[in-house]
Amino acid sequence: MIRPRSMLFLLATAALVPAACARDAEPAKAQAPAAASAATPGQANEPEVIRTLRTQGVEFMGTFETPLGLTGYAGAAGQQPLAVYVSKDGQYAVVGTLVNAKGEDIGAGKLKELVSGPMGAQAWSKVEASHWVADGKADAPRVIYAFSDPNCPYCNHFWEAARPWVEAGKVQIREILVGVIRQDSANKAAAILAAASPEQALLENERNFAKGGIKPLATVPAEVQAQLRANEMLMMELGFQGTPGIVFKDADGAVQMRSGLPQGADLQTVLGPR
Repeated sequence: MIRPRSMLFLLATAALVPAACARDAEPAKAQAPAAASAATPGQANEPEVIRTLRTQGVEFMGTFETPLGLTGYAGAAGQQPLAVYVSKDGQYAVVGTLVNAKGEDIGAGKLKELVSGPMGAQAWSKVEASHWVADGKADAPRVIYAFSDPNCPYCNHFWEAARPWVEAGKVQIREILVGVIRQDSANKAAAILAAASPEQALLENERNFAKGGIKPLATVPAEVQAQLRANEMLMMELGFQGTPGIVFKDADGAVQMRSGLPQGADLQTVLGPR
């Protein structure tokens, strides 16, 4: 499942955290959403307020009952799971967390079952199938995916911070390369992906980052250009606004994401026990 770091109540894109590199150039444009199609029989019988939320981009995966008589709708806005509680007349809804007298989140279990779990499995499947370069042993017990630009200093900081885990064989980081920060980012990423040993080329870039990193290719081969574009489109699809964008499984097997360089104790949450 995807486990967000905190519940968000506003259906809006989160602001980019400081410890991340934003795009410097015009980003690849995601495909515009398809025009709304005719409602399915199930959707036609939905409360009016739920149909309205659908038009605003909220996707619903299922329903559940609550002790108050409100009907719970398990949904997601982008990559953010959320619960919507609808009145009996279907005209009103509360978006957020419904707790009982013990402080327990009434909808947490259903969000995990209907939304977070399936979304996490789908996201993991997509990053597994992306164009990545491995950093670390193939048999490392923990695998982490990181969207990375060769010119991103925060990506390099993350690479440096992860050395104890990677060199001990505990973690393999799979770098999903993109070229979005500077004019030569794609050319540097191409120099890594097109190298005889992409793994060694990645190490060359990271170890010599302060001196400018790897020498960029003069031109980006068409095949590599397609790989980089696919990686960037996936980065956008998963909601990352810059690099690094990190996808990992925590100790419970739940898929988590981090936008930017993990700070303080959170680094161990991402990388696991040292």
